[in-house]
Amino acid sequence: MSVPVITLENIWKIYFYIAVFATILFVIKMIMFAIVGGDSEVSADFNTETDVDPSFNFISIQTVIAFFMGFGWMGYAGLHQFELGQLLNFIISFAVGLVFMFGTGYLMFLTKKLEKNVKKDKTTALNQVGKAYTSFEPNSTGQIEVDINGQLSVVNAKNATSDKINAFDAVKVVKVEDDLLYIEKV
Repeated sequence: MSVPVITLENIWKIYFYIAVFATILFVIKMIMFAIVGGDSEVSADFNTETDVDPSFNFISIQTVIAFFMGFGWMGYAGLHQFELGQLLNFIISFAVGLVFMFGTGYLMFLTKKLEKNVKKDKTTALNQVGKAYTSFEPNSTGQIEVDINGQLSVVNAKNATSDKINAFDAVKVVKVEDDLLYIEKV
């Protein structure tokens, strides 16, 4: 049984196999990324909070696969198309792999940043005029539609008066306490 010998004439096969294997893994990983919703990386931190940390993760499975994909395809092209020497080809392939790695990491960073949940500061609704979304009996709770942080939102509120407020009546936020808006009829 003979062991295949790697010579300078067939070194391109190494680059080619790395490129094909990494490309297949990259496509599978991207499909998983789309199906699972963006967080298919294995993590040792089992954080259960709902806020997404949009930190830049340079080393991840996706970025390492991207490195090998760029490295392999550039190495293959450098030997076959550009007819570069072995050392120069390796250096350029390594640099292209790093570009792929940083590029993929940055794109994943931007994607995770899109998922970030924005906390609404309900105190910005104080003295705002909105409209009742539901009917309110005296001193009862329901929902109103009001501007919070420059965005029209439907939030829980409590009727702070002894008057009945009908749905779609204009209301004013008079107090914010314990994440609950207190309203009165305008």
